[in-house]
Amino acid sequence: MAGSSSSSTTDTGVPALKEWAAIIHALVAGEQIIDLRKGGLREDGRHFAVKTTRLWLYPTYAHQRAELVKPAYRHWVDTTEPADQAITVAGWAEVAGVASVTDADTLAELDGRTIWTSAYAESRLAWKPRDPLWVLALRVHRLDEPITVAYRRDYGGCTSWVDLDGLPADPTTVPATPALSDVAFDARMQGLRDALGDALLDPG
Repeated sequence: MAGSSSSSTTDTGVPALKEWAAIIHALVAGEQIIDLRKGGLREDGRHFAVKTTRLWLYPTYAHQRAELVKPAYRHWVDTTEPADQAITVAGWAEVAGVASVTDADTLAELDGRTIWTSAYAESRLAWKPRDPLWVLALRVHRLDEPITVAYRRDYGGCTSWVDLDGLPADPTTVPATPALSDVAFDARMQGLRDALGDALLDPG
């Protein structure tokens, strides 16, 4: 049910990927199919790992800054958390491919595939330089009716994965529409393969 968590939902074993709300918006709108990740301070060993091939999309407002996304998308950046800190989940995704990037030249090939500025993407690559920057190719599904769940303090902090209470156990049981058609998504994936070559791997 839009705007509230349904009484029929249960604790989920499918984790949520925590990312800027503007990036979640871009994914759900079909503006991009990739996310760029490095481990947060609360990750195991502070290293990113792909925990699942199916995930909810958790929008967060912390650390968002309009100047870090391309001008055409800056109107999507809101730095104000909802007053009640409720979390509105608008979609879920399947991981269609995984790659690790360690050099600026390869990262430059991805510049047109994310709303982040190239300078900010490069700063993510440079942070913890011994660790690669992970590229997740995501097949995103937009919920017909977003689901809102209550915020808990243990969802906070710098971490990629969060187990949100109050979501259906299986995202595929919730009415949703692919963010891109099969043809459009396949074309984006082919472009990503062309950019990354053998570095793009099947997530399984």
